[in-house]
Amino acid sequence: MLLPFIYLQISNEFHLYHNFFIFLISFISNTFSAISGGGAGLIQLPALLLSGIPYYQALATHKVATVALGLGGSIRNFKSLKKDIHVLWQIIFFGTPGVILGSSIVKLLSEQFLYSILGIFSIFLALYSSLKPTLGMNSINNNIYFQLKLRFIIPIFLIGILNGSVSSGTGLLVTMLLIKNFKMDFLRAISLTFFTVGIFWNAIGAFFLSRIGIIPTNLLLILILGSFTGGYFGAHLSNIKGNKLIKKTFTVVCLLVGISLLIKSIGFWR
Repeated sequence: MLLPFIYLQISNEFHLYHNFFIFLISFISNTFSAISGGGAGLIQLPALLLSGIPYYQALATHKVATVALGLGGSIRNFKSLKKDIHVLWQIIFFGTPGVILGSSIVKLLSEQFLYSILGIFSIFLALYSSLKPTLGMNSINNNIYFQLKLRFIIPIFLIGILNGSVSSGTGLLVTMLLIKNFKMDFLRAISLTFFTVGIFWNAIGAFFLSRIGIIPTNLLLILILGSFTGGYFGAHLSNIKGNKLIKKTFTVVCLLVGISLLIKSIGFWR
């Protein structure tokens, strides 16, 4: 009679430590993601895969959790979104079809190719950000003319496709696109990225991906808690420390995401 009791006690303790470990990873990864504007999947998705969840289910679970990240970050920076409402609608309207397309054809796409492309882009963003000291440090209110819109909506659609099929890096691409195209500072661009990519894109992507397999609800609740609290805490730090901290974190996260994705792509090719 004693052995089953001991086994049950050890099993419960294991699950408790495992759940706390998942929460801690989620909180830390989403805190850095909230500061940099993306990259939560760098740590969070591998943790899910190590838990034994198949890739597509892990990706769907990760995307649902990052909706909580978007909510946590948006609550802290909601007031700053009002002046960019026209850009916000462009991201949702033109990016969402790309997300749906990417989520629907994810099984048909070559994962190693997607990882390679996104990895190269992420490393390029890190180098570009480090070589441009003033990039994203100040915000300018640009007039939105037709050519500027065109230069924005086409890349947004393409990034949407990547968002629907790859776990990491698309938030970073959207953040940099907003900075380059509309001369925003990091804080302003990341606020938009949270609301559009974090909430809308990831919710839609999760819905389509969840049809491939069942999302593990026990882990999902822990990830949502970690993502929401990490998102809020990261957004709070960003507001206190300003664009200098955001830019440094953005550069480091871009570099790490890029290296991680390239390593994954090399592993797939082998």
